[in-house]
Order: sequence, then C-alpha cells, then structure tokens
Amino acid sequence: MSISTLRPLLERLRVRPSKKLGQNFLVDDNISRWIVDQLDLQEGDSVLEVGPGTGAMSEILAETEAKSWLVEYDERLANYLIEHFADTPSVTVAHEDAVQHDARFLFAEQPVCLLGNLPYSCGGHIMIHYLMPPSPFSRAVFMLQKEVAERVVAKPRTKAYGAFSLRIQAYWKARMLKSIGPAAFFPRPQVDSSVIALERRSPGELPTFDHATFDRLIRQGFSQRRKQLKNVLSGSGLDWDAAVAALDLNPAARAEELTLEQWIELARMADDHPLKDNPQKGDELFDVVDEDDLVVRQEKRRDVHANGWLHRAIHVFVFNKAGELFLQKRSHLKDAHPNAWDSSASGHLDAGEDYESAAVREIEEELGITGQIPEYLATLPPSEATGWEHVKLYRAEAPKRLRYPSSEIETGDFFSLELIENWIAQRPEDFATGFIECFFAFKK
Repeated sequence: MSISTLRPLLERLRVRPSKKLGQNFLVDDNISRWIVDQLDLQEGDSVLEVGPGTGAMSEILAETEAKSWLVEYDERLANYLIEHFADTPSVTVAHEDAVQHDARFLFAEQPVCLLGNLPYSCGGHIMIHYLMPPSPFSRAVFMLQKEVAERVVAKPRTKAYGAFSLRIQAYWKARMLKSIGPAAFFPRPQVDSSVIALERRSPGELPTFDHATFDRLIRQGFSQRRKQLKNVLSGSGLDWDAAVAALDLNPAARAEELTLEQWIELARMADDHPLKDNPQKGDELFDVVDEDDLVVRQEKRRDVHANGWLHRAIHVFVFNKAGELFLQKRSHLKDAHPNAWDSSASGHLDAGEDYESAAVREIEEELGITGQIPEYLATLPPSEATGWEHVKLYRAEAPKRLRYPSSEIETGDFFSLELIENWIAQRPEDFATGFIECFFAFKK
C-alpha cells in the first residue's frame, strides 16, 4: 500500500497513527511482498499475521490462498479488515491484543507460520507470547525495531546478548535478513527496522532441559550482568564450583560470556528432578498378562514391547478449574511415540503393582501432583492402538503448578475438549494412539 493510498484511507477511518501503539504503517509494496516471500510458504501452510494494520502484507497473503488469521489491536483497523476481506474465505480477522491472543487453536492447523510488522512498543513481548513452548508455529518472519532484532540474534560477549536472546535462541534458530530505513513507513520512525527469520529447532538438536529452571537461571544471571556469576547465582540451587569444573568455565565468568549450550548445561545441573535423565529403563520388570488381565509371568520392558506381549498401563487425565485437559508432549527420547501429544500422565505398572497405585505414582513422577487419589473412569482392552496394554483411565485435578521431568516430557499445556477433538480429527498423527483411544473412551 503506497502512501498516496494510505493517507486517505486513514482519514476515512479517522485513524491518527499512535506513537503509544507503535503504529508505523508500511508503504512500500516491494518490501511487503519481499517480507511475505521470506516465509517460503508451502502447500498446506497456514499463517498468523500480527498487527496487519491496513493490510499491506495481508493482501499478499490473500493472493497465496493460504489460510490466514489476522490479529489487530486497533478496533477501527480491525473493522476495516473484516469488511475488506469479507469475500475472502481464506482470511479471518480478530480484534484482539496480540500479547493476550489465545493461539492454541492453531495446533489443529499446523504447519503454521507467524508473520508480523511488530510495533516498537511491545514487539519483544509479542515474540515471547507466541514463540515460547508449547508453540504451534514452525517458522516466523518479523519486522522489528533494529535494536530488538539485534537482541534476538545476539552472540555471547556482545552488548545486545542477554536473557531475551537466550529465551528465543533456546527454541528457535534466528537469522537477520535485511535492514529497512524509515522512508518505508508512515509516519517515519526515528530508528531503523530489521527483518528477521526464525525456524523452530528440531527435537534433539539441543540437550533436554527444564524450561522453568533455564528461564529462572538466565533471568537471575543477567539481573546484574556486570557481576560475576558465582555471586549473582548464589542461592539459585546451582553448585557453581561443580559447574566450573564440569563445563571448564572461567570461575570469574559473567553472564554474557556463556554460550546458549553452557546455559542449558547449567540449567540441567540446577534441575533437581530425580527423573531428569531417565526417560525409561529397558530392564524394568513388567507383569505379562493374558486376555483376562491375569498375570502369567514377569519380563523385561524391552522384551515385552519387542514381542507385543500383553501387559498393563494407566492413563490419567488432569483437568484445571476451567475444565481444560492437560496434554503432555512426549520427549524425543521416549521409545514409543516420541514427540507425540499424549495423556496428562501415563505409564506402565511395575511388576506386582496395582492400577491405582500406579496412577498415584505416575502423576507424582510426571506432573509433581501429590496427595491425590485419581478417580477411576474406564477400562480399555488391549489392542494395537494401546500398544497391547490393558489400560485403566483415571481423572485428577491440577494444582496451581505442574512440574515434569524434561527427559520424559518436552512441554505441555491445557486444551479444551472441543479443541482436542477437532485437533484429533484434523491431525491424528500428532497424538499417541493410546491417548486417542482413551480420549474417545472418556467422551463416551
């Protein structure tokens, strides 16, 4: 959209660009098209665009016929976009604050790309909101204030490198693409902008780590960035002397000197979860059972799975007060259904263990829930979908905070039953087959 087109449109809509909202409208059609091209949209891709404004990039998205959602904070502009794209079925417009926007529905629409000419006032907050795990997005292209973009791609030992850099880089590979001068916008900003591209890291690209511990450590470490970490991290639960020895660190190192990989290792050392390095043990003993769930003998886990012998397991559905079900995303280290979404907690019965005891143990080990006896819901017979397991399904209530071992669970979130059902219908491959069986047994 050129400035000659934009000015009368803003006047008609009675929109005066707001400095508080960071409204600097892109008025160079070539740049708009180039930015959209950087998404490298493939057949079947969907797009969420943040802050579309008057639709400079939205128009180009509509040409691709990719399914797209536009999230616009300014009510006047949102109403204009709703009217403008009323006859374009591939485009949906939402009048919402991007920092509060609930994007969980997009898990059913994957693969999804993220696009935005982000306002200078809150671009970093928007990125954190959409990109922190669990995130439905696989790629992103943003135009940001140049200083913010430099923080995203910053390297150790630079002024721009900090906790924000690490929070993004722990989950995304970021590249600086191009700098854009003020002349491309109306009104002209006082600073340059930059376009960056982000690609989600592949499972196993970095060691598993507890997200909460990592976030806490980097925040604490950079809270006084000129001080030595041995002083700043005092009381963090990390043995600094042990870390220095294990990672060959400078004992007097400051936060900005450590690489992403070193910060992850610090988080792993500070994580005191007993199962942080133990996704499963092949020599665990299981009860092998018959079709009537009567014990026949005991065998090792690896042999039970390799031979398809009938055995026992539990699944627990954990709900929050809003009636949403917590789903875990299994670690890439799991021997069955790696990277798949699964029940809140699930696991095999140890030899000699009963179902209820296993349910109590699993919600404590996997989610940190104590003091609850889960409610029995249903029994599922063994089948290929359950992994030849006799399954009993239970229900529990979520406490304020769940804590799970990083070796077993990559991430997790709460979802409405309606969203889950739609997600399964559109993308059954995203889920462990045993969970799907349990979900529809629960629905019945």
